[in-house]
Amino acid sequence: MYAGTFSIVASDTAARTCGVAVSSCMPAIGALSVSAHAEAGAIATQALINPLLGIDGLALLRSLPAPEALRRVLAADPAAEARQVAMVDAAGGTAAHTGAETHPWSGHRQGDGYAVAGNILTGAGVLDAMAEHFEAAAGSPLAERLLAALEAGQAAGGDRRGRQSAALYVHRGDPYPYLDLRVDDHPDPVAELRRVHGVAERELLPFVEALPTREHPAGRFERLLDAHDDPPR
Repeated sequence: MYAGTFSIVASDTAARTCGVAVSSCMPAIGALSVSAHAEAGAIATQALINPLLGIDGLALLRSLPAPEALRRVLAADPAAEARQVAMVDAAGGTAAHTGAETHPWSGHRQGDGYAVAGNILTGAGVLDAMAEHFEAAAGSPLAERLLAALEAGQAAGGDRRGRQSAALYVHRGDPYPYLDLRVDDHPDPVAELRRVHGVAERELLPFVEALPTREHPAGRFERLLDAHDDPPR
């Protein structure tokens, strides 16, 4: 299925964090198009989606820069011209591909530590707005910058067929994601993703910050116990 989609992948090298934000006029876009790990990088695969590009690409990014990782996954894909891929490695290097068979308007942009891509869009202004707002939010947490870019893309027109789902995925290096938020079916998915992110900031992320890690296998739940009368559930 062709997924008219707009997305951004980015790496915050100072914070050792990477992530993806994406929206589309198809349900549950975050289920198949998003791959990220802070030790490797982040990938969005869209148009005629091939999830293997994200899975295999992420494995390659652990030892290869983004341009070479992208070259290799596309070389192994017999339908590469129907795919669109945006990729960033953990060092902030980027690569992107918009196949000749993707539906217009389609294209991509690359910047310092990020790449934006989209297909079946209202026009090039969608990606221009995403890049502009991501860069303008420099200094903010990566999740906020990704969301700001996604909101700008939607405000500029987004997917020309309409809107249905959105996702935000941020990874900081643990075996589990720092944020994995999805709006799978909603009339205004980017706005709903913003609302869900606000809930997560208040109610989820303090708990995530206390979870067990390899360095602290018991977790740091005392932080939550000191802050609340009742233990977290």
